[in-house]
Amino acid sequence: MLPRQPVLDPAAAYPLITGLRDALDSGDWPACRALLDAAGPVERTELTTVGLAEPGLATFLRGVLDGDPGDGAAAVLLGRHLLGADGPVAAERLLVDAAARSPRDPAIWTTRLSTARELRLGRSEADRRYGRLAEIDPHHLPGQREYLRQLCPEPGGDWEPAHTFARTAAESAPPGSFGPVLIAEAHLEHRRAEHGRRASAGRRYLAADEVRAELYEAARRSVWHADFRHGHGWVRVTSTFAMVFALLDDRPAADSLLTALGDLGSAYPWDHLGDPGSVIVKYRRRAAGGGT
Repeated sequence: MLPRQPVLDPAAAYPLITGLRDALDSGDWPACRALLDAAGPVERTELTTVGLAEPGLATFLRGVLDGDPGDGAAAVLLGRHLLGADGPVAAERLLVDAAARSPRDPAIWTTRLSTARELRLGRSEADRRYGRLAEIDPHHLPGQREYLRQLCPEPGGDWEPAHTFARTAAESAPPGSFGPVLIAEAHLEHRRAEHGRRASAGRRYLAADEVRAELYEAARRSVWHADFRHGHGWVRVTSTFAMVFALLDDRPAADSLLTALGDLGSAYPWDHLGDPGSVIVKYRRRAAGGGT
């Protein structure tokens, strides 16, 4: 029997996403706030990235902010929406005011890292924004991911500071947490940028002694640690390590993680290799011993 197509919608793993989408669709801001306020800091930031392309959302959120200009949750949701719909300039203008009103909101600083990268404001400004975020939450994974992307060569950075940051963040993260996945994400981004879909070259990069050792140590500190929990974000973290070990052709390791995911999956990072659903099916079959 062929493996089934994985469910890539994050709402399948995190019902709060469905609740937030429904509340946004119905224009029920008190229900939105109740969901966001009950979430932990990282979960809240992650929730602000979902369901932001719906028509009429900007009008609804602007109405919320007209009633309460200091509502940071509405500002972040609108900023994320504007980032995709109108571009980073409109989002940045909104978020400058939001940061002044709610300077301790990690979701705002995470989103401002996104606008800094899109606007190519440079390393020093990204450093400043990440510094403000780290003062609030030194292990805020959504913001760390945005900062890591800023450090990569594509927006003007370099691989050395990107990998150094990933290592530092991973080493300081609590054992069993999601933070060590930054090492895997940095190496997968490096592999993608340097080797694209050239399988043999990408495999050689990941299989280099130093890289391979870092990847296994990161997994031991995260998905393979006794304290690892299926909290918000676990599907992407587990998927990332599953892809790493699939590409390294460590079939038992990849199979154990893909089995842990069940029918769930994450588009990132499998989309590096093509259509994520089809790619996951291919590597599940291979990891389980059903193909080469």
